[in-house]
Amino acid sequence: MSEFLAELIGTMILIIFGGGVVGGVVLKQTKAEGAGWVVITIGWGLAVAMGVYAVGNFSGAHINPAVTLGFAAIGEFPWSKVPLYITAQMIGAIIGAVIVFLNYLPHWKETKDQGAKLGVFATDPAIRSPFSNLLSEIVGTFVLVMGLLFIGANEFTEGLNPIIVGALIIAIGMSLGGATGYAINPARDLGPRIAHALLPIPGKGGSDWGYSWIPVLGPIIGGIYGALFYNAFFTGSFSTGFWIMSVMMAVIIIGAVSAELKKKETLADKMENKAI
Repeated sequence: MSEFLAELIGTMILIIFGGGVVGGVVLKQTKAEGAGWVVITIGWGLAVAMGVYAVGNFSGAHINPAVTLGFAAIGEFPWSKVPLYITAQMIGAIIGAVIVFLNYLPHWKETKDQGAKLGVFATDPAIRSPFSNLLSEIVGTFVLVMGLLFIGANEFTEGLNPIIVGALIIAIGMSLGGATGYAINPARDLGPRIAHALLPIPGKGGSDWGYSWIPVLGPIIGGIYGALFYNAFFTGSFSTGFWIMSVMMAVIIIGAVSAELKKKETLADKMENKAI
C-alpha cells in the first residue's frame, strides 16, 4: 500500500468511527441517543486506535496534518512528503464523513437541531470566544503531539502502541475537550465540514465557516509547538523556531486572557448600569 493510500484510508477510518459515535449520540431515534460525552470521547479514542492499527505499518499513521507538520518541524518527517500526506488526510476525512452520512440516512430528517447535525461532522465551541477557542485547540494539540513523542520514546509490547495512543485521545477529550469539542486535527474538522456543506442533509443549516479557521489554525500551531517544545526540553535542542513559536504563544495567551477580562468588565458595567 502506498503512503498516500494509507493516510487516506487511516483518516477515513478515523472519521467513520469518530463521526459515527457523535451521530449515534446526538441524532434522534438512534439506539445510542443521549449516551453522552464519555461515550463520544471513548469512541474517538478507539477511532484513532483503529486508524493506527490499519495503516501504521505503511505510513506511520499520522492521520492528522498537525502531527505531520509537527514531526516535520523537528526533522522526524521529510517536508517533501507533507503535501502528499495532508492531501490524503483531507480526502480520507471527506470520504469518511460521507459514509457516516449514509449510515444515519433516516435520522437526519428526524433531527430538527441544525447544530446537532453539524456536530456530527465538525466541532463548535461550548462558549464562542475566538481567542480562547483558538487557545483551547492549541493546548489540546500541543498535548497530543507531545504525548505521541512520549509514547514513541518508550518500548511497549508489539501491537500495544495504538491502544496507548487511543487512551491519549480519550484523556485529552475528557480533560480538555469540553471547551471546543477538541478537533485537534485540521483534517478531522475541515474535511467533514466540507462534506456537510455539499451533502443533501435535510434541514441542515449553515456549515459555520466563520468558526472553521479555529480548528484548523489552532491544531497546526499546537502540533508544531508541541514538537518543538519536546525537542527543546527533552532533547536539549532549543531551535529558533521554538523561540519564535514561544513568542507567538505568549501573544495568543495574553490576547485570550485580555479578551475574557474585558468581557467580565463589560458584564460588570452592565449590571452596575441596571442597578443605577
